[in-house]
Amino acid sequence: MSIQSAVRVLAGAGLILGFALGGAQPHAAACPPGDPAQRQAALAQLSARLARWDEAYYQDGKRLVEDGVYDAAKRRQLAWQTCLRQAADGTADRPRPPATGHLVAHPIVQTGLNKADSRQVVANWLAGRDDRSLWIQPKVDGVAVTLVYRNGALSAAISRGNGVHGQNWLPQAKLIEAIPVRLSDAPVRVVLQGELYAKRPGHVQARDGTDGARSAVIGLMARERLDKSAAASIGLFVWDWPDGPAELPARNERLAAWGFSDVRTYSLPVDTLADVAAQRQAWFNAPLPFASDGIVLRQSRRPAAATWQPEPPDWALAWKYPARRTLAVVEGIDFSVGRTGRITPIAELAPVTLNDRTVSRVSLGSLERWRELDVRPGDQLSVALAGLTIPRVDGVVLRRQPRPAVEAPEADDYGPWSCLAPSPGCREQFVARLDWLSSDQGLDMAGIGEGTWLQLVESGLVDDLLGWQTLDRAALEALPGVGEARARQWQETFEDTHRRPAIAWLQALGLPPIDEEVLRQASPTMSLAELRQRTIAQWQRADGIGPVRSEALWRFLHGSQTAPLLERLVAEHHLTP
Repeated sequence: MSIQSAVRVLAGAGLILGFALGGAQPHAAACPPGDPAQRQAALAQLSARLARWDEAYYQDGKRLVEDGVYDAAKRRQLAWQTCLRQAADGTADRPRPPATGHLVAHPIVQTGLNKADSRQVVANWLAGRDDRSLWIQPKVDGVAVTLVYRNGALSAAISRGNGVHGQNWLPQAKLIEAIPVRLSDAPVRVVLQGELYAKRPGHVQARDGTDGARSAVIGLMARERLDKSAAASIGLFVWDWPDGPAELPARNERLAAWGFSDVRTYSLPVDTLADVAAQRQAWFNAPLPFASDGIVLRQSRRPAAATWQPEPPDWALAWKYPARRTLAVVEGIDFSVGRTGRITPIAELAPVTLNDRTVSRVSLGSLERWRELDVRPGDQLSVALAGLTIPRVDGVVLRRQPRPAVEAPEADDYGPWSCLAPSPGCREQFVARLDWLSSDQGLDMAGIGEGTWLQLVESGLVDDLLGWQTLDRAALEALPGVGEARARQWQETFEDTHRRPAIAWLQALGLPPIDEEVLRQASPTMSLAELRQRTIAQWQRADGIGPVRSEALWRFLHGSQTAPLLERLVAEHHLTP
């Protein structure tokens, strides 16, 4: 982790959301920042955005944000509601369900699922059911549907909607090959709940992601009439028969006999957390006929369907695959100054989990991009992973109001030749220069890194880029946590640098990038005097050296900041005079 600059802006007067979204349960004290009025305003703003997302999804069939962002926002809303001690119903701040006009009632409500956001939550759920038969299924990424058969004939197909009412999908359902229009040897009434999915033969979730699967089904079901090819592209995973046989294996056998074979194929018994984690990982990396966004754990036996409510039950649990994108709260803005003087704004985040990695910091790129995004403490960012490891900011989802002030360093105060000593405001860039000097791109000083240099600088033992060469071992031993053995190791490493070639010393002190052969053509003996004799025009005539690089080379060799260091190298026989 790079050293933080002195410029640090904290949100509000102290706390701001100290819980790890996607990785832990919210702390009881998790609150929006600001005074009571600002907290209420922040909750109202978040709730309005969730209501907008819900309306688009339930009424228009459009998903405006990825699941990871939506789930994080819902968890944050619940935490803020708890913190602010709102009324138990919280109707003013909950997304409103769609109106029931022109909708069809579900004969048995669709319950939805609680979603585990950590292994510990799964472990706790399993521990509470150690005397029950448990099964694991893929969490198919599609759209939920209720099918009703009366006297063996398909009589209703209802979208999930709000779990109580949904849209009439019967005309489309009768055209989908995966949905039988008749069931043989069936009870008078059969109610099935499942997921319509876009067929994706050979789909590997770890490689392909959701692949727009859910949106594809939503778009097809929104049509007044499906053509034959569109209908053939939709599959059905029946995950429950609410009023069917008491045990899941018996339900699945009967469902498979009716043609719903996916559920039997992809329902497996599990006993332990290790079983669950292993199967989750296996399905994440295996080719499946559909996109999936996690796994679902189910009790084989569950309460009577008449007792179900349109809310997540305790007899089933979803554990989604690692989120690729989530919603993160900014706790503060740091400004990191690198070796060359580049200033990088860093957003400090309340920790979030992405792809099973905890993310608490994300680069905002440059001062220009930070100003363009206008990221402030208290803002909520959409954060994703670039590749598998590097977090990135996709944008600001919600902005804190009023906007807190942030004081940024002046770009003109830093550059390639600034901070060659730890003067006020320069410690971070100075330590970055020392870290470069000891790296394999400089003097390759084994065991000497950023932490070493920070300790030496903070103790006052190193006050310029070459001050470490003459350090007394007794002074090193006196440093906290160093001792005799480490002091001896450091001093031996420092002494070994005298055997490093001149080119390594020049690179360690910040020589602009140049091919070593070009440098040796200019001065075969690495004579400082010969190198200094070359004009900017002469450097520019060398292969691969343009006007910017040639001026930088001349500045390095003649500059008032670097020249004294180079003279000391000559005096100490690191460079030929």
